[in-house]
Amino acid sequence: MDYFIQQLINGLTLGGVYALIALGYTMVYGIIQLINFAHGEFFAAGGYMGVIFISWLAAQGVHPYVCLGIGLVLAMLYCAMLAMAVERLAYRPLRQASRLAVLLSALGMSIFLQNGLMLTQGQYDKAYPTEITAGGFQLGGLYISYMQCLIVALTVFLLLVLNLLVFKTRIGKAMRATAQDKVMSALVGINANHIIAFTFAIGAGLAAAAGIMVGLYYGTVSYSMGFVPGIKAFAAAVLGGIGNITGAMLGGLIIGMVEIFAAGYISSQYKDVFAFIILIGVLYFKPTGIMGENVDDTRV
Repeated sequence: MDYFIQQLINGLTLGGVYALIALGYTMVYGIIQLINFAHGEFFAAGGYMGVIFISWLAAQGVHPYVCLGIGLVLAMLYCAMLAMAVERLAYRPLRQASRLAVLLSALGMSIFLQNGLMLTQGQYDKAYPTEITAGGFQLGGLYISYMQCLIVALTVFLLLVLNLLVFKTRIGKAMRATAQDKVMSALVGINANHIIAFTFAIGAGLAAAAGIMVGLYYGTVSYSMGFVPGIKAFAAAVLGGIGNITGAMLGGLIIGMVEIFAAGYISSQYKDVFAFIILIGVLYFKPTGIMGENVDDTRV
């Protein structure tokens, strides 16, 4: 039983990370029906910016958790601005083009950003400061690291902030209006270009936070780290219902749980296979995903 609960905690930790990345996919799709395959590179860029800022602050003698807080905010801001630049240069000019053209642009931007990381940061992994990630506590037969507690708490906080932003603010109302009808929203004075850019920024900021969490949890980051988590997060978004915020959160948690339990009880070599088997099964029996695609109340 202790082993099961331990795997449950590990699954919640990983699932929360996938949920944060999946939200970027589902928000962008909800507002302009675009699958942003460059989104995984924002996750990787966030991990790199985190290690750069946190390492520099730690070298100045700043307290580790203050380093983490400042590094997190700066990395999220950096990736938000990067995403807005990508939207402006790679996607906005193609907004009236065919979906194939936009898809190719997204794939090209993903390759460009990944190689940009490799050229600027090097091909070797970078390590996070160990003093932030060290330590944990025993709870009966369970071992819970402080890093797991931090990841779960930060994930819950960011998800709550996102829900408040989308459903309780004027900018959130503008995002939902633009997602439902761009023409009518423009007629009432909503600038669709600004709202779309803001949506890209929010999604990239969440991905950057996830990148820092993964870097802290595993200790290192690499220039190619965004590909596999990006694909899994996309699967999570589709699993929950692409365009549905609640569905993306649920899909991320399910993918994380399936991956951890498959690794713990079957084989770590096949953990990715089982996650996608679940996705295929859901799409076969319920193609719109668990929560349904583009539900008006939760679409962004």
